[in-house]
Amino acid sequence: MKVKKILSMLCAVSALSLCGCSGDLYEDDYIAEETSSAPAQTTEIKSSEKDKTGIADIGVSVSLDQNGVLNIQRSTAASVPMGENGTWTIFVYLCGTDLESDGGFATYDLQEMLDASTSSNVRFVIQTGGTAIWQNEVVGSGGICRYEISDGELYILDEQPSASMGSADTLSDFLKWGVKNCPAAKMGLIFWNHGGGSISGVCFDELSENDSLSLIEIDSALSSVSAEMTDTFEFIGFDACLMGTVETANILATYSRYMYGSEETEPGYGWDYTAIGEFLSNDPTADGAELGKVVCDSFYEGCAEIDSESGATLSVIDLSKIDDVIISFNDYAKNLYEASDDNSVLSAVVRNLKKADNYGGNNKSEGYTNMVDLAGIVEAGAGYAEGADKVLNAIDKAVIYKRNGSDHSEACGLASYYPLELQGSEELKIFGDVAVSPYYLSFVDRTVYGSTNSGNTENYNNSSVLNLWLSTDETTDNSDYWDNYGECEPTGESPLIVFYDEPQLLDDGTFGFSLTDDSLEYTASVQACVYMIPEDMEDIIELGMSVDIIPDWENGIFTDNFDGYWFSLPDGQILAVYVVDEYEGYDVYTSPVIINGEETNLRITHDYTNGTVSIDGIWDGIDENGMAARNIYELNSGDRITPIYYAYAIDSDDEYYYYGDEYVFDGEPQIIFDMLYDGEYLYGFSIDDIFGDYFITDFVNFTVDGEDIYYSEIS
Repeated sequence: MKVKKILSMLCAVSALSLCGCSGDLYEDDYIAEETSSAPAQTTEIKSSEKDKTGIADIGVSVSLDQNGVLNIQRSTAASVPMGENGTWTIFVYLCGTDLESDGGFATYDLQEMLDASTSSNVRFVIQTGGTAIWQNEVVGSGGICRYEISDGELYILDEQPSASMGSADTLSDFLKWGVKNCPAAKMGLIFWNHGGGSISGVCFDELSENDSLSLIEIDSALSSVSAEMTDTFEFIGFDACLMGTVETANILATYSRYMYGSEETEPGYGWDYTAIGEFLSNDPTADGAELGKVVCDSFYEGCAEIDSESGATLSVIDLSKIDDVIISFNDYAKNLYEASDDNSVLSAVVRNLKKADNYGGNNKSEGYTNMVDLAGIVEAGAGYAEGADKVLNAIDKAVIYKRNGSDHSEACGLASYYPLELQGSEELKIFGDVAVSPYYLSFVDRTVYGSTNSGNTENYNNSSVLNLWLSTDETTDNSDYWDNYGECEPTGESPLIVFYDEPQLLDDGTFGFSLTDDSLEYTASVQACVYMIPEDMEDIIELGMSVDIIPDWENGIFTDNFDGYWFSLPDGQILAVYVVDEYEGYDVYTSPVIINGEETNLRITHDYTNGTVSIDGIWDGIDENGMAARNIYELNSGDRITPIYYAYAIDSDDEYYYYGDEYVFDGEPQIIFDMLYDGEYLYGFSIDDIFGDYFITDFVNFTVDGEDIYYSEIS
């Protein structure tokens, strides 16, 4: 198992100098400018300028003609192999970040490459950088180093001054150097690091303030190197979280035959490079589809070894079929956009979108990636817009292989962006640059417009968005368009939520409310919020959100279904919990905590069928740069856990964190799900509108006394 491997790279290697990547690795020094392979033949490939659609793509131009037909034009390369038949070069862009400096995971994977029974015809060519410390005695942290691993041995080939691995120039320089000096009949490219999906990209460099490669930067780098290639890459893959998106596939389809990517987060151990090397060593003539199956299967098996397969996703995309996905999706999105001009349709679609499979947490405690399954987006409006079946069929043909765990058994293999939580105009601007459909972009744009105009979309039209995509003689820049929305963040006081009956105690002893017909059309979802009142009565402490309510969507009536049971640590401390996902027979929650002095989140699974609650591990969530943590770490005996709560002052608008007491974990992954302890609490509702804002209702008191709950009006 990977988890049991030693951090240091043994394999009869000698230590290299940490400052210069040079030294005695074997009996004879091997520091080369290039390999013995013949230099690549090149053919000129013209890249489009910033295209005329507002999409800042380089190798692909996606535009609308005057009849509204979507046109896709790609730069192409001749299919002339750059090496002898049966040779493979896999370029690994190894940005170590905290995965290496804290956990040594890049070192694990370098070791796996060395362990592979690779022949001289199969080689990994690696560029290292982006991390403060390498957890081995071979790779230096002082700059960028380039290595070759072949036939079970490691060679240093080149070294460069330190540069951000999140820069398009750094990627371009590596690949230009690589295809010149290490060409092969088939070539692959792997991005190794954290990922954040279509918005924040991949390869966050911890030495450069977590600068990352955006999709536009990847496009730019690949376009520059394609001019020096006579063939496309056989595959481009992401050993990183959340990069299995249709926007990523659109960029890569110009430069590669296949894409490997995960819709969901990945464990830090990532792919099995030994399995990859051994497979190609035994069958060097295999193509990207055959290799992709091995990558997916070995990845899933590795996840199973560490009991994390339930959340796994990994897919192989035939990029020659991605244009069919994009064109059919745009046709469907046009119908969806037009149908959702009716608020009753829009509200139904948004409610379905809220339930669609999504990835990377997407909750108050862990942060938001806003990455949603593409098939889920399509199915959300399938009952209201024609063309859904055609899109789903195109997706099935493009996703030629995938491995999904039970948590994402219906994941289609490609995700896309939908603002489950508004994150500001900058996020929208980025999506505007990479979106594959002007009509889906219009659908998202109208939703955000509604959020900044109190739900009034009567004056909205999508001509500005479509003009960004229409083919014209002059380029069009969309950089200022999204600034009109300002911060576009939720207020918590949505004016669209209007009550027919205000939240109140009902005759049967429950607490509930009803909405006006118009307000019901604006409502996307309803959750309950529970608060604890400390003895000093100076603030209220949020215990989290619950979906355990009784909704009547037909009549707009919502009532509590609260029985007083909640989650707590074995020492009795109540945890604040937020829903991650609901599944058949079990739900996954997250709880903000401090573990050994570091803020993070405790993942919890409540199996209500069997009445058990288990700790899945620790996950850091999404940081302020949009970088998703890869690892769900196990708790270890002796770990110190301190609960964190959001707290609100009663006599002011102050919001802050409230901290519980330290609890020392004893090794038993037990969470108590039992009656809240005796005391005073508050209960209310959080109502999301369809445009991304929400409304917090007035609260009702409830008192817990043993097994009984008593509701009462707030005095």
